Amino acid sequence: MAIDYESHGWIWDGVYYYPHLFGGLMLTAALLGLSTSYFGGLGVFSLPYLRSDSGIFHKKKHENKKRVRVYMDGCFDLMHYGHANALRQAKDLGDELVVGVVSDEEIIANKGPPVLSMEERLTLVSGLKWVDEVIANAPYAITEQFMDRLFNEYKIDCIIHGDDPCLLPDGTDAYALAKQVGRYKQIKRTEGVSSTDIVGRILSSVKYTQVKEDNGSTSSSGNSHKAIQSNSVQLSQFLPTSRRIVQFSNCKGPGPNARIVYIDGAFDLFHAGHVEILKNARQLGDFLLVGVHTDQVVSEHRGNHYPIMHLHERSLSVLAYRYVDEVIIGAPWEVTKDMIITFNISLVVHGTVAETNSPLGGETDPYAIPKSMGIFRLLESPKSVTTTSVAERIVANHDAYVKRNAKKAESEKKYYEEKTFISGD
Repeated sequence: MAIDYESHGWIWDGVYYYPHLFGGLMLTAALLGLSTSYFGGLGVFSLPYLRSDSGIFHKKKHENKKRVRVYMDGCFDLMHYGHANALRQAKDLGDELVVGVVSDEEIIANKGPPVLSMEERLTLVSGLKWVDEVIANAPYAITEQFMDRLFNEYKIDCIIHGDDPCLLPDGTDAYALAKQVGRYKQIKRTEGVSSTDIVGRILSSVKYTQVKEDNGSTSSSGNSHKAIQSNSVQLSQFLPTSRRIVQFSNCKGPGPNARIVYIDGAFDLFHAGHVEILKNARQLGDFLLVGVHTDQVVSEHRGNHYPIMHLHERSLSVLAYRYVDEVIIGAPWEVTKDMIITFNISLVVHGTVAETNSPLGGETDPYAIPKSMGIFRLLESPKSVTTTSVAERIVANHDAYVKRNAKKAESEKKYYEEKTFISGD
């Protein structure tokens, strides 16, 4: 039967302009068995004819939205939670984050000798959960040639840096060109930590240790000892907030049948060895739970000049990595049966490379219970680096780092004196 378009034009217009609405009405009518006369003689199509290719119920296809690619660079020497938070903020400004790691030569020319090698810095940056791609040996300043590479080869839409000034030795802005072409965005600097600050803490702890040894290692009390400790050891200025922890967290628990792997430690002065051991531990299960020891526990086992980074700083550093699912902030030294049951731990692991500290007098093996339960495994450490070995690099090149810190301290002092509020998180 031929359908008279003119007499039922309003219906056809409705089908054309509101296909989903009229499609739903006709489908409902077909299922309910309503008379076709209800639609003014317009035959209700049977289900086989409700095809997407008929053109009548065509669903509009949206073109794929272009993914925004953003770029951020840095030296990332002595990687800390401030670096991680900067990259987290940068990722929020786009869909894909490309990170440039400045070459050793460029760091030496502009700041002084780096503590970590390029390989170590690449490991630290690429393991962060917000990083999608890494460019090795990036220049310290955004040159015209490199900017062209970013825009054309890497398809970068925007270049990002923190609100703290980044000046070249001649006093010019390292990001001047990016700002001139209108492809620059600024994020808020994470307060309370910097590589310069960490170097200062290490140098201060060394000074404290030397003074303590000069006064006699047996003296453990007295006002002079307390004065030495308070005057020589730099304290962190970081103010932890619950919001920052949430921003770093995955906010996901393990599945009902997940194999949960547990590893603990100080994770002080977070380095490439930490990244690799966490990566290997995560491969042994479905969910990696990491215990970060308290400052008191670390001090008891490594000495009063440790930890260099306090508990919340160390916890955020661990949480920033893609291999970590959850962190126990202030984990106990001993892995107890109650803890294993509470967190449903399937396997407890520990690396073969650790700080060489003698256990406290009369102290039991912290892994005695998981060993007795048959759920402990010694995991081969991929790297030999430790917190102490990283600190020793700075001590070995003491004069160069003192000079470098003095120079950076001046610029940081000026930054804080001229600091104004910048929105962001």
